[in-house]
Amino acid sequence: MATSTDPDRLLVAGAKLLIGSARLLRRPAGLALAWARRTLARARGLLGGADTASQSLIALALNSTTSLVAGAVLGSITGTFEALPGLLVMVPAAIGLRGNIFSAFGNRISTAIHTGTFELSAKRESMLGQNIAASLCLTLSMSVALAVLAKAIAVFLGIPGTVSVVTLCMISVVGGALASLPVLFAALLLAAGSVRYGWDLDNVNAPLTSTLGDVLTIPALWIASLLLTIPVVSAVTGVALIAVSVAALAAGWQSRLGVLRRVVRESTPILIAAAALSTLAGVTIEHRLDTFARLPALLVLAPAFVSSAGALGGILSARLGSKFHLGMVSARPVPEPDVVRDAALVMVLGAPVYLLNAVGAHLVGRLLGQASPGLGAMVAASMIGGFFAVLFALVVAYYATTASVAVGVDPDTYGIPIVTSAVDFTGAVALIGTLAGLRIV
Repeated sequence: MATSTDPDRLLVAGAKLLIGSARLLRRPAGLALAWARRTLARARGLLGGADTASQSLIALALNSTTSLVAGAVLGSITGTFEALPGLLVMVPAAIGLRGNIFSAFGNRISTAIHTGTFELSAKRESMLGQNIAASLCLTLSMSVALAVLAKAIAVFLGIPGTVSVVTLCMISVVGGALASLPVLFAALLLAAGSVRYGWDLDNVNAPLTSTLGDVLTIPALWIASLLLTIPVVSAVTGVALIAVSVAALAAGWQSRLGVLRRVVRESTPILIAAAALSTLAGVTIEHRLDTFARLPALLVLAPAFVSSAGALGGILSARLGSKFHLGMVSARPVPEPDVVRDAALVMVLGAPVYLLNAVGAHLVGRLLGQASPGLGAMVAASMIGGFFAVLFALVVAYYATTASVAVGVDPDTYGIPIVTSAVDFTGAVALIGTLAGLRIV
């Protein structure tokens, strides 16, 4: 729970981080300290209060830190991706799927809390119970859809020797289930904590659920890939899991429970579209696998780079979703001043986050003995590429949420999946394009 001293502690911690980075880059420490104070002071003001600022900054810092852990794992298993062509194509979408399903889950719970309709009950007929069931149905069925999409796109784009679709389905479903259960548990804890301690779920849900999706999905997929050492078991398992997943989708689609049926029917099309976009991010990285294998510290940076943009866009989408439900803002082609204020908040928060990503990725790479292009190059790539990735995330967040309201669907269900999937692809392109522009790769 945040205390009244948290903002001051955050100011001190942020200033120290920026001073340390400035020294490493041989920049004047005084300028870095002044910039840190101005940045964090603006963030506190724009967020609407010190407690809210603390919640968002802590959640984003945790998101970046754990995403770097995911990147370290990703960089250490490049041999698995080289042995299983096509698997890396699926990774960004698999990571995004966890965030999309459970961030939307958290958004729906947050709206119910804000509107006073939430009840902390997991009974089958309750709003929370139906949302849990819908999330589990979507996890299984979308994992199969993701594997099929990854195989189709990899073949279409000419990636040689891709593994079979049954193999990808087995890895996707088993890995997805292993990663999703802890994320679901964490989402329930966040919901309970928001009720008990008065947290604003809009400010912490997207960063923390995407954090867990990042850090758990990659190891879970790797563990699932170990089943391939038993050919008969893997083939039988893959076919059985496909059947179970299709049955789960059919059950949710035809359910007599209104919330469960609505969430499954509204979520399925957008999650498939999101998976297709995120898979393109995997293709982008797969085509540069030789570069990332040569400089693995860049692979450490990649998940944090993309995840931070998605989390920042998710914060804006969640805040807008709640405000639309409460009638505080309206759907307009040109954003209202209150929306611009929220967007400015996200942009301000992005600066220290992307600096942390760069410094963290470089240090993690050094600790693991992985080659890096250098701290200065990492900071330049992260800050420049991150600016464009976050700016794109803000635009998509506003218009995706606005379009959802305009056509009469739930912005809590549609907003974050559109943002994160779009950012998965454009974030990968922004990172690689910036690296190329700076002649790092």
